[in-house]
Amino acid sequence: MSKSKKQTLTFGKALMYGLGIFGVQFFIGYVNSYQSQFYTSIFGADLMICAVIILVSKVISSFADPIIGNIIDNSHFKSGKMLPFVRISALPLALMTTLLFVKIPFANSFLMYAYITVTTVLWNICMSFADIPSQGMLALLSSDSGEKSMAAGISNTMRTIALGAPGVVVPLACILTGSAEITEKEYLIAAVIIDVVGLLLYLGITRGSKEVVQSPPQKMSFKDMFDELKNNRMLLIVFLIYMLGFGRNMAMGIGVQTAAVLFDVVKFDIGSLHIELAGENLSIVLGMASAVAAMISIVVAPIINSKLGEKKTYLAFGVYGTVTSVVCYLLFVFGGEAFRSFTAIMLYQFIIGFMFGTHGYSPMVMLSDTVDYQEMITGRRTEGIQYSVLSLGIKLSNAISVAGGIFIVGLSGYQGTMTYADVTPSMQNTVTLAYWLIPGICVALSCIPVLFYKIDANVKAQIDDYKKNKVDVL
Repeated sequence: MSKSKKQTLTFGKALMYGLGIFGVQFFIGYVNSYQSQFYTSIFGADLMICAVIILVSKVISSFADPIIGNIIDNSHFKSGKMLPFVRISALPLALMTTLLFVKIPFANSFLMYAYITVTTVLWNICMSFADIPSQGMLALLSSDSGEKSMAAGISNTMRTIALGAPGVVVPLACILTGSAEITEKEYLIAAVIIDVVGLLLYLGITRGSKEVVQSPPQKMSFKDMFDELKNNRMLLIVFLIYMLGFGRNMAMGIGVQTAAVLFDVVKFDIGSLHIELAGENLSIVLGMASAVAAMISIVVAPIINSKLGEKKTYLAFGVYGTVTSVVCYLLFVFGGEAFRSFTAIMLYQFIIGFMFGTHGYSPMVMLSDTVDYQEMITGRRTEGIQYSVLSLGIKLSNAISVAGGIFIVGLSGYQGTMTYADVTPSMQNTVTLAYWLIPGICVALSCIPVLFYKIDANVKAQIDDYKKNKVDVL
């Protein structure tokens, strides 16, 4: 490797990019984890109706994704293709995230649900407006696949931390106010903290990252967009990974409710500080074990990937995730009291947590390679539209995942105003169905399209050769 090639994307620049991804996902993690709980506990909304609204709102807003991708691909900014949209999209996402957690007294339930629907649609559009360019930048940070894999690994680590970080911020807000419960004040304080931190980190991309790969504007109609998905087989595979694996992230969306169902009160001391957690704040306890395991797997996944490649690595983690999720769920439901204890639940979380290493990492590397692969074949770079398809897949799968998880929790009989005394074993079994079993099954389904993924080491070598010589090597 030449000296200039080594300096194309340094670790520091990749880290700055990863911190920017943290910023975007910080917003997303807060909304996905706490939005429905806020509506049920503060607005008094029905959990089942919230699930339907979230699903419909995400589907409606998904129509904006191809439009955003086309706008990006047709852009003519001198500062780059993605970077200008990072700057433009940051503030709207922060403001809408805060607005979702502002309590407004409504005269009737119709106005309340209408407000929830409109603001959820607008937030999802703002989210896509930020998510597409921030994710799409990965394909432009370097022309070297190894450097992009490094950046993908760092950004995946940051993404995972960011999605779970709101579970720490909300209890922190309670500590700051001295409240034992999460009221509208704590939700709003947490939103402001997340806004400030998320905004600063997200905008950090504009200072620490540079678009090295030049991608000229591309005009594309709606027909061209659908043809891209139809004819770009590798893009279709990545899209199907998210759609078939929709339930992989279901646990993230219902972690707050699951913790409230599984645990009563958790007490512990840190020096002279006595901490007592209950209800919605228990999600930080439930997520601790899985977070440790997930972080280990996220660090290990790129190492394994460098040896086996994206395809084999994803399949290996997929088989592990399916087996452990199914076994842990069955032990919890049929194993008796010992297998429903606090220790057993934390152990399940730790064991299952190892499957998350490739969830965000592998598809992002696959799509980055797909952009280069498609350019080699067609002579055109369309990362804007390809990452909008990725965003569409992520949004639709998350819509089904979050809404489906909340719907199952609602079917169990749980509502946000309940206490642990109202919880039954049957309710716990139903909630953990969505928290453990369905994610494991969806991991298995997401492995099916991966079997047909063809960009291996040999194809990557062809791509590198094409970039160096600018000739069609196929």
